[in-house]
Amino acid sequence: MIALLLLAVATVPMAQPQQPPPMNTIAEQYVKLVLALGQHDADYVDAFYGPPEWKAEAERHKPPLVDIRASAQRLVADLTRVNTESHDELLVLRHAYLTRQLEALVSRVRMLEGARLTFDEESQALYDAVAPLHPGSYFETTLKEIDRALPGEAPLVDRYDAFRQKFIVPADRVARVFDRAIAECRARTLPHVQLPAHESFTVEYVKNKPWSGYNWYQGNYRSLIQVNTDLPIYIDRAIDLACHEGYPGHHVYNALLEKHLVRDRGWVEFTVYPLFSPQSLIAEGTANYGIEVAFPGDERLAFERDVLFPAAGLDPSQAAAYAKVRSLVDRLAYAGNEAARQYLNGELSRAEAVAWQMRYAMTPAAAAEQRTRFFDTYRSYVINYNLGKDLVKQYVESAHAASQPARRWQEFVRLLASPRLPSGLRAAAAPRR
Repeated sequence: MIALLLLAVATVPMAQPQQPPPMNTIAEQYVKLVLALGQHDADYVDAFYGPPEWKAEAERHKPPLVDIRASAQRLVADLTRVNTESHDELLVLRHAYLTRQLEALVSRVRMLEGARLTFDEESQALYDAVAPLHPGSYFETTLKEIDRALPGEAPLVDRYDAFRQKFIVPADRVARVFDRAIAECRARTLPHVQLPAHESFTVEYVKNKPWSGYNWYQGNYRSLIQVNTDLPIYIDRAIDLACHEGYPGHHVYNALLEKHLVRDRGWVEFTVYPLFSPQSLIAEGTANYGIEVAFPGDERLAFERDVLFPAAGLDPSQAAAYAKVRSLVDRLAYAGNEAARQYLNGELSRAEAVAWQMRYAMTPAAAAEQRTRFFDTYRSYVINYNLGKDLVKQYVESAHAASQPARRWQEFVRLLASPRLPSGLRAAAAPRR
């Protein structure tokens, strides 16, 4: 009897564990959730070049936030059951990327539902990183150096603003100067990056925006780059924007993702770019670091002095003095983070945030007002520019590429064409030192 009972039990089929959906299925559902959230948050979807019917479906149905959040949480749970063992590093990175992007989507939904996060909580939730905390005293040494470089009795920010007036590109020469800068940035990029055939972008000059420049990726290896002319355009912005928005920045980044991940591997999740997500720290960090990759050492000064200053009708003999002051002001980059952190945490009023930027970031009043409008719209996104650059630089140069331009390009391009996360930059950099 016992033997028969054991036999009967043995013949009862065991319940099989439910298999997780394939990664491609999860990726498709992720894209559709991003598009759905974009119906509630006009700034959320920065780019989409996937199937048009997916976007039409999101516009037609517009699911409520609570459903979007629940669906994203289910996908995160599904991803925990997906086998991540692989000899293909990109497959492992893909799994981590989808997980973290979905977690950021859930956090963005909660913010839209009314959740209040501190600046640091928000940046960790959305961008997978927290910027270091710097009190005003941290910037004093640099401010003293600028004070010595620009002697006078007026407030330092006013002296800096007066000094910069000599380096404004006349309105009728802006397009000419940008064209020369874009051509040079592209020429310096092409020997190191195999770009898809027929890649291109167009430039538009716009007004009434909270940003100075923007790349709208269109898909099919094409971008629309907009340059804001609300405020004066200084000569250094030509290379900054040409590199950051174009070569080897956002345009190259998006084109390489489309070529290597979307077309070659069929990873549909990269046809959409949710702005408030970890991907933005990689995008902004590589775009900023790309400037010094394209123009190492004194090469930027030489090109500005010999080509851009004459094109703008400016005095080339002043290029070195301007570059010296600019390099000092660049060391104040994290002061903008502090203004945003305190302002968004309710520790500074709007007027006080403007004053902080004038005092510690050397930002003239009109530009500080514009920057505070940026805080209103994009909030902790500001960390992606400076912290992003520093993390990318640390990652690339940890491969002993700092003094080897060709190796630096190689590591930089490898990062551009991968789904690596901000937290992965630190983790990968440590053992490579």
